Amino acid sequence: MHKQTTKALIATAIATTLGLASTAQAGHTNHVLNAKLSGSEMVGSMGDSDGKGYAHVFGIDGDPTTLCYVVQVQNIQTVPVKEGMAAHIHEAGKGMNGAPVAMLAGPEDGDAADCLTEGEEGKFPTGEAGIVKRILENPSDFYINVHNPEFPKGAVRGQLMGPHGM
Repeated sequence: MHKQTTKALIATAIATTLGLASTAQAGHTNHVLNAKLSGSEMVGSMGDSDGKGYAHVFGIDGDPTTLCYVVQVQNIQTVPVKEGMAAHIHEAGKGMNGAPVAMLAGPEDGDAADCLTEGEEGKFPTGEAGIVKRILENPSDFYINVHNPEFPKGAVRGQLMGPHGM
């Protein structure tokens, strides 16, 4: 599928999910998680001092093994993924570093969006069954980190939070 078409579909899914959450329709129990990304949130290494961005992570109705996301960044070096642009969800609380548990698309033109399903080759490196559920139900145990050639350990980072700052 063409990259722009995929982004349009993801954007529509996010808008629909956010709209449904606000109308409180029965049967929609997806958590919409957010992360405010900045270079100052990096732990143990210097991030991009003026880098910033946002990420939104959410599940899909009736599919507890699929996780969708949108990552948008500004004021950081962006290059094609094959040249070192990357993004991940890592497992660790605020102020700590942890291993990647979900491989996200690098926002090579400033934004990236996709959906990942457990068992999909190369998407969840630990292979843990139930990792999507753990991320969605325990957001503060996870963070998003965006890497680039200028900051290979991470240009920007942000802790995941639920709708009520959980």
